[in-house]
Amino acid sequence: MKYFERLKDLREDRDLKQADIAKILHSSQQQVSKWETGEQMMGVDKYIKLAIYYNISVDYLLGLIDTPRNLY
Repeated sequence: MKYFERLKDLREDRDLKQADIAKILHSSQQQVSKWETGEQMMGVDKYIKLAIYYNISVDYLLGLIDTPRNLY
């Protein structure tokens, strides 16, 4: 699975809309769409915020590992 597909899957698994993630990341729904389609890369600061929000390691979000690890 590609890293950007994982972003969308995590969001959908929690029944969240792109607008919900946009609020968390202080961004726009259109920008979240670009991240989820791989059109643009998300900054490290955004990955950290999502990792904390989802309680999941950044390496999982980036697709470096396939089994999610909790942060705490």
